[in-house]
Amino acid sequence: MLENVKAIYEEINHYTVASKEQLEQFRMRFISRKGVITELFEGLKTIPAADRRAVGQELNGLKNLAQERFDAFSQHVDDQQTSANSAPPVDLTLPTVPNLTGTQHPLTLVRQRIIQIFERIGFNVADGPEIESDWYNFGALNFPDNHPARDMQDTFFVDKKDNDPSGDMLLRTHTSNVQIRLMEHQKPPIRSIMPGRVYRNETISARAHCMFHQVEGIYIDRNVGFKDLKDTLYHFVKELFEPGTQIRFRPSYFPFTEPSAEIDISCQICGGKGCNICKQSGWVEIAGSGMVDPQVIANCGIDPDEYTGFAFGMGIERITQLKYVVNDLRLYTENDVRFLRQFEGL
Repeated sequence: MLENVKAIYEEINHYTVASKEQLEQFRMRFISRKGVITELFEGLKTIPAADRRAVGQELNGLKNLAQERFDAFSQHVDDQQTSANSAPPVDLTLPTVPNLTGTQHPLTLVRQRIIQIFERIGFNVADGPEIESDWYNFGALNFPDNHPARDMQDTFFVDKKDNDPSGDMLLRTHTSNVQIRLMEHQKPPIRSIMPGRVYRNETISARAHCMFHQVEGIYIDRNVGFKDLKDTLYHFVKELFEPGTQIRFRPSYFPFTEPSAEIDISCQICGGKGCNICKQSGWVEIAGSGMVDPQVIANCGIDPDEYTGFAFGMGIERITQLKYVVNDLRLYTENDVRFLRQFEGL
């Protein structure tokens, strides 16, 4: 019996396992109920009583050895399986994957730059509702009831009242509504700009869109004159556009300003030589402006005999088009990454 135990000791100590199949063979050979160690325990009853205790101790040691070896082999096989299924080691010498950061929209870039320019000369930023009443969008700005801008083909009405324009609700067609609200609730001096989205019922094309962005400005105080308006807009153009950009004022008409002027600059796309953007004239209109009509000032509860002021308004899309040479306004809203990636790092 002891010789058999010694032989199995030697066999277990020299046994090697490299796969699950070999591990199962080890278990069947030494640990299972039909294994050799179990047979040795069954033969223990044939051993004389005087020797049975010593042989039993040897068999227990053999059983413990087989279990310890089986556990070690199991761990080894599991480790091999995990290593085979794991991802290959990372090569730390490889170059890093570039961090693809996004970029701000070109309209946002220009909007922020416009705000920065005007803030440096004392203008603050004001905002107001995009769904507005007829009074704030038209009435307080001297638009007569039969003005074409009030027609359905020019304005998006949310709730139009028959024969009662004062009750009409609409999507604002300009940010001038914010000017009216400011003058109603703030005493002069008032010096603010109003950036925001506006809506007009226009056919979408390379030169126009039904939704676009404006920045309007107003300055109300004592002794404000047209020269203050010209100096302000000259400064703005020189700060925003390339050196050498020319600017001119053309007489015009707006219901809410008198006198009124439109502002042109030399075309940034063709350098003033003539192209389809400037209609071969070399000049592009960027803004409308003028001295605030005394009646508009009075409509807001301010004494027009004591205070005067100027106002101006410009489209951010048009400014962006000239600054970054964009030939189609529809690109701003199509989310084409090929277009947007051109503004990375600006």
